[in-house]
Amino acid sequence: METQQLVYLGTPVEAVEPLRALHRAGYEIPLVITRADARRGRRGKASASPVKEAALEMGLKVEHSLENVATCGATRGVVVAFGQIIPASLLARVPMVNLHFSKLPRWRGAAPIERAILAGDTETAVAIMEMEAGLDTGPVHAMEPVEISQDATADSLREKLVEVGTRLLVETLNTGMVVPPVPQEGEPIYAAKITSLDRALRSYEGVDMTLRRIRIGRAWTIFRGERFIIWRAVRSAATTDQPPGSLFLHDGGVVVSVADGAIELLEVQPAGKSRMESRAWWNGVQPEDEVLVGLPIDERENDSRA
Repeated sequence: METQQLVYLGTPVEAVEPLRALHRAGYEIPLVITRADARRGRRGKASASPVKEAALEMGLKVEHSLENVATCGATRGVVVAFGQIIPASLLARVPMVNLHFSKLPRWRGAAPIERAILAGDTETAVAIMEMEAGLDTGPVHAMEPVEISQDATADSLREKLVEVGTRLLVETLNTGMVVPPVPQEGEPIYAAKITSLDRALRSYEGVDMTLRRIRIGRAWTIFRGERFIIWRAVRSAATTDQPPGSLFLHDGGVVVSVADGAIELLEVQPAGKSRMESRAWWNGVQPEDEVLVGLPIDERENDSRA
């Protein structure tokens, strides 16, 4: 079979390994499309996306405009976390497949990994989907389930999905995709972009939901009037009748009460500080009858700090 020429569209770090795998598999990649170099801060130096850095290391041509896709000679496109809508007119000229990290049609959209964790899903999937003009609405060439463990973070789950999805992508393309893709079945659920409000800990929520918010990353509350990030925490066996947010020590660990129990803080980040072990933070601030102030129930839809 003649080697297929692929145009690759992707931006963040999770799109790097699929690109490398396609290159290793012998696919010709005449063009990689990624976001333009981004500047961090007013005086920061413009930095290339992870995909651009990897593509240049492999000697691949990189552009930032979709206008170059139709003329690059590719017969098919591969899209992984590209972050832009592909116009229907372009898909009509260059058919594309998308590596999507969810069990379609559940969690179409921008944040399928975080939304699956927040919803308490025990399983997700990777899907190789034929792209259409709609948001993740295309028929599916292949799908493979992936378990979501109770302690999975967004980062660890993303790593697993990239590993499984990269293999499935190469296997699917190697078949030549001669079998037509299957339409999605079921009720679509959309994965809206994660905001600061989604990461805010609530004083009225229990252990399970509190830990889910922490697992998606950068979960925050307020301590001494400033934002306080909790990076890692686990369920605590401690019992308490103190109000939610109350801090205390239990078996040497830093524990905070929530609506239906308590969690033990493992790694935290006070405002203006680096990440640190929770006991080191406790020893430094020595809180006395102080609380972590979660989002009150009457502010859940209108948080001025989000």
